[in-house]
Amino acid sequence: METCGKTGYTDRFRGIVYALLSSSTFGFAPFFTLMLIGGGLSSFEVLFYRWGVAALALGGFGLLARQNFRIGLRDAGTICLLGVARAMTSLSLVIAYQNIATGVASSIHFLYPLATAAGMALFFRERVSWKTVAAIVVSLAGAVLLSADDLVSGGRNGVLGVVAASLSVICYSGYMIGVRKTRAARIDSAALTFYVTAFGALFFGCCGLLFDGEIRLVAGWRMWLCVLGLALPATAISNITLVQAIKYIGPTTTALFGALEPLVAMVVGVVAFGEHFTWATVAGMAFVVAAVSWSVLDGAGRTRSGREASGGSASGDAAPRSGKSPLR
Repeated sequence: METCGKTGYTDRFRGIVYALLSSSTFGFAPFFTLMLIGGGLSSFEVLFYRWGVAALALGGFGLLARQNFRIGLRDAGTICLLGVARAMTSLSLVIAYQNIATGVASSIHFLYPLATAAGMALFFRERVSWKTVAAIVVSLAGAVLLSADDLVSGGRNGVLGVVAASLSVICYSGYMIGVRKTRAARIDSAALTFYVTAFGALFFGCCGLLFDGEIRLVAGWRMWLCVLGLALPATAISNITLVQAIKYIGPTTTALFGALEPLVAMVVGVVAFGEHFTWATVAGMAFVVAAVSWSVLDGAGRTRSGREASGGSASGDAAPRSGKSPLR
């Protein structure tokens, strides 16, 4: 019994670590994306290199680790649907970054924890505690405060930017729920992430050829550094740890830890672009840290209470469907 309780606590701890790593690395995506677009690449070219290089890295690492990439025909259909959701998330965010301030786009995108919780409650009858809802609202308020200085900034097409950012909320929350509630839950995390990224590369490569007429070769070591930064930490690492987090602690709790995304984006903006660091920024950071800390401590408390009451596992709002490590 005691072993089961410890296993539940360990699973939740692993899920939290994966979620924190996923959200913190994803926070670098706006920086590298805008650097590449500023260097002359189109949106489709940026996304093709992002997902293509990430797929090559994941595939190569998986082969070295003797990863089994075999999937069934029914699994392929599920992966395609998840690939569409993930690809549309990236495309809509790039469109949003180009038309409204990145801070505003990030704040709108960060509605996805609420959308994920609502989707799980509406379609799968998951019980969402008031503490989880409160933590999501507090973290959302923190994200808005982090972007307060950008809210008055205009864009080339504000309506398009807002619509694109809103679409990213729907697509991303749908992807997170799909990873947990479809056949994807039984696919090894590394294999699932590889196929989703490979699908994204194929999708954006075709779009680039169709709408731009070509996919240009990236030139210059600085541009390649941006490609690697976008493809490896902000895509490959972020996505594989996201899948692992969802399998260990569920989509709702994983989405909550996405609060680190605007926090990291803010820090990068201050350091790289000299953006202002105001009292609103400080308050936003405090809100985000408080929400995440509350969730961690509340989850740990529920795990201990469940172990003491029944000797069983109480690992948060979800237990892992797959006990496999990412690259076993």
